[in-house]
Amino acid sequence: MQATVGDRLHVHSRSIGLEERLGEILEVRGNDGHPPYLVRFNDGHEGLVFPGPDCIVEPRGSV
Repeated sequence: MQATVGDRLHVHSRSIGLEERLGEILEVRGNDGHPPYLVRFNDGHEGLVFPGPDCIVEPRGSV
């Protein structure tokens, strides 16, 4: 997985009844666009994310 600042991280729900999460990548801390990413989610929460198989990166401007 590779990303750049401004891309969106989409975390799909793994359980029924849980909402999917969407956030903006603020920092890419790995080499060459690789994780971890500092992400600000739509609810305002910021956190360091090591994306798993339930995540996709949406390039900036694709939505």
